[in-house]
Amino acid sequence: MGILDEVGKIAGAVAAVEAAEKLDPNASLLTKGIAAIAGFEGAGALESVAHDQQEAKDASNQV
Repeated sequence: MGILDEVGKIAGAVAAVEAAEKLDPNASLLTKGIAAIAGFEGAGALESVAHDQQEAKDASNQV
């Protein structure tokens, strides 16, 4: 699922940039870049948490 993880992170980056543009239509390139990085990292962290919860659920069902 490596490629799907990266696609999710990229989607998070795009969504964060779009949100930054909605909040500030005259946002600088630096602001958009920071938003993209934050969205990329945030989506990755969210996916990691969801994966950990799924593993914990699967482990509890095996007992």
